[in-house]
Formats: sequence, C-alpha cells, structure tokens
Amino acid sequence: QVQLVESGGGMVQAGGSLRLSCAASQHTASTWTMGWFRQAPGKEREFVAATRRLGIIESYADSVKGRFTISRDSAKNTVYLQMNSLKSEDTAVYYCAASSFMGLTMSSGNSGNYNYWGQGTQVTVSS
Repeated sequence: QVQLVESGGGMVQAGGSLRLSCAASQHTASTWTMGWFRQAPGKEREFVAATRRLGIIESYADSVKGRFTISRDSAKNTVYLQMNSLKSEDTAVYYCAASSFMGLTMSSGNSGNYNYWGQGTQVTVSS
C-alpha cells in the first residue's frame, strides 16, 4: 500500500508562488501516473496537473496552464507542483494522487483513474 504525503501548502498573496511536494512511501514505477487535484469550498474536486511516463507526458487544466508546472524526482519518490502567479481562485485543498493502473488511453483528468490519494494540503491565496 503506497502512502502519499503532501507538504508545502500555506498562505500567499496574489501573484506569489508556492511549491507543493508529494512524497510516496515507496518507489513508484515509471509507468505510474502522478497527479494533482484540488477542491475549493463548496466545489467538486477538479484536476490540476498530471505527469506520466516519468515526465514524458504532462497534462494541465486550462486554468493553470502557463502558471503551474508538475515535475517528478523518481530518486526521491517525490512529485512537485510549482505554482506561480497565484490567483485567489487557486485557493483550495490540493491533493496528490497516484495511479498504478492508468493506461495511456485513460484520462489523467479523471479522479476515478487514481487508486492512491494523499490527505491534502491547504493553499490560500489572498487578494
């Protein structure tokens, strides 16, 4: 059973930056998909970004393209989400997710395609 632990959340002013980290309790194979989702109060959980095949394939939600970057350090079993030019609408609890079974024909934006989840880390952007 893989455990995912997020860190790096906090409060930042609009326009600022944060880097989230997600550490896995054990090595995750190169074929695993690693993703970030977020959930704002009163809203459904939504896809943010994902990386597949050790970074060869990256996907982003339109709302974060050009501002957020996902990366993966396999040696450290860690995935990062660099968030720049933060906006108040980025305020949410951010969740790390991992999929051991997602094939390339499956959508990395579908939360149902992930079988491991972290506990979440709060990001608050003040305007």
